[in-house]
Amino acid sequence: MAGSLCLVLAALSLSGCATGQDRMTTGSVPKMSKPLNQMTGSELAGAADSIGRAYEKNPKNRDTGLAYANVLMMTGRETQALAVMQQVAINHPRDRDVLAAYGKAQAAAGQLEQALGTISRAQTPDRPDWRLYSAEGAVLDQLGRSADARAKYRQALDIMPNEPSVLSNLGMSYVLSGDLKMAETYLQQAIAQPGADSRVRQNLALVVGLQGRFAEAEQIARRELTQQQADANVAYLRSMMTQQNAWQKLKGKDGKQG
Repeated sequence: MAGSLCLVLAALSLSGCATGQDRMTTGSVPKMSKPLNQMTGSELAGAADSIGRAYEKNPKNRDTGLAYANVLMMTGRETQALAVMQQVAINHPRDRDVLAAYGKAQAAAGQLEQALGTISRAQTPDRPDWRLYSAEGAVLDQLGRSADARAKYRQALDIMPNEPSVLSNLGMSYVLSGDLKMAETYLQQAIAQPGADSRVRQNLALVVGLQGRFAEAEQIARRELTQQQADANVAYLRSMMTQQNAWQKLKGKDGKQG
């Protein structure tokens, strides 16, 4: 699935983990012309090639490994991303960002219980990290443990009040249980925050559309995206509105922030 389309999909990947996307200008990671989450599918493919070459030159570099695994997941190569993160974790076994990203890769590859264990090991009681609580919540949602997931999101919000990525994940948790009104409430809170990015808006667009307000959903979906990205996302929204198995599709796709 094209990377631009992933912005609109509704169910569960990890959110809030520190990943290579956050480090595109550090270390030996090639500098990108724009953030990965704003790239089209073809641009992501080019970024994956560029970062992959840097990784091959220095596979022990932490930032390059994180960036490469992240872009691999964004281009649908979850198995390869997991292999990269296994090596990064071997080289940096006590790094919390690495463990969080490793858990993300495990979850993306379907290894949910292993992901939960990895993320839990990264958390420390004396220095709790809201990103790890949010990531743990996303895995718990995938395991169908919605009450436990929401408790983790609220722990994250206790540390980082009004963090838009966590509010978005909390909203999408309610999508999975069919409570679209509650989901919209949290997503509206999320987009009102200064740090909200386009993925939060795409999640809101989907929730609004699922309630039958498609014109409003399309307006939301077209903000802050290129014409190509917006057209792809709106086309996906239209397909979701017309298919009988929309909820089943929701539960099998990625759309929380990663």
